[in-house]
Amino acid sequence: MGIAILLVIAVLLGVLAVSSIKIVGQAEVLVIERLGRFHRLARSGLNILIPFIERPRAIDVRYLEADLAGAKKMIARTTTRIDLREQVLNFPSQPVITKDNVTIDIDAVLYYRIADPQKATYAVQNLPYALETLTRTTLRNIVGEMELDQTLASRDVINQRMREVIEETGIGWGVDVTRVELQSIEPPHDIQQSMELVMRAERERRAAVTNAEASKRAAILESEGQREAQVRKAEGEREAAILRAQGLAEARLAMAQAEAEAVRRIAEALPDGQAAAYLLGLKYLEALPHLAQGKGSTIFLPSEATGVLGAVGGLREMLRGIATSDADAAPAGRPGHLARPPAVRSLLDTAGPGRDQDAER
Repeated sequence: MGIAILLVIAVLLGVLAVSSIKIVGQAEVLVIERLGRFHRLARSGLNILIPFIERPRAIDVRYLEADLAGAKKMIARTTTRIDLREQVLNFPSQPVITKDNVTIDIDAVLYYRIADPQKATYAVQNLPYALETLTRTTLRNIVGEMELDQTLASRDVINQRMREVIEETGIGWGVDVTRVELQSIEPPHDIQQSMELVMRAERERRAAVTNAEASKRAAILESEGQREAQVRKAEGEREAAILRAQGLAEARLAMAQAEAEAVRRIAEALPDGQAAAYLLGLKYLEALPHLAQGKGSTIFLPSEATGVLGAVGGLREMLRGIATSDADAAPAGRPGHLARPPAVRSLLDTAGPGRDQDAER
């Protein structure tokens, strides 16, 4: 009988010893209460509690868990160990109404760390649920002030504003909010189709604008090329015209110099005052074939032409006399006609016997 009592006492002592000795892991704490009031924090290592007087305070935790089928569900339980590491509070997506009355589903995730275990235990009844509810309400307030397009394009702004609001409230709960992120924003199906149509139309518009700009640039380049070609062509034609004019001027100058030299030599070969009559008669003789080129059988000559032709006949006799005297004065053994000037020879050859008869007629 005594042995049984001793065994019972030993078991009770063992149970009391086990319940009073707590080993706390790294980055964990226990909130120890003595007689129902906060007494101290049991940190990592070996901690001994007074049986029936001191006990750890339990807190609620919540986390999202996915089953084998991929469905997510929220798990809630109670524990006496407070984790000081950064924790993730991921809760299901919730419907939010934007400023332009569009209902969208937003999935947010909250990263937080318990900085003051005492406040986290006593300042709020259920810390995870309080953070989740605060996140939902804050998200609805912020998104409710924005339109759909602004909401889709302002994730960073929404994250920053949510973090500021939640952190301000979380300080009193002993929580340090590190990050708030929006995982997904899903508009209704019809809104998604409309957005796809708008996006497709915008891309087509950009493509049309790009093609138009490319066509415009090509037209500008083509016109600039044509203008450059026309300018260079005009410059080439101008240079060619200048060269032709210079060549024509040089040719006319050479012809004038040659004609002046010929007139000078004719004037030297003829008596004084006869060079003009000679040249005028020569021009009339050159013009006679052109007068006879018409289809008519009758040729009208100017009244001055008969006098000029008569003068040419007399001039011929005078030139023959000059040529004969030159031949007599030439040295022996040298033909006299070689001493005639070219102009005199051409006139003698031109004004033959037939020409004298024409002149007399």
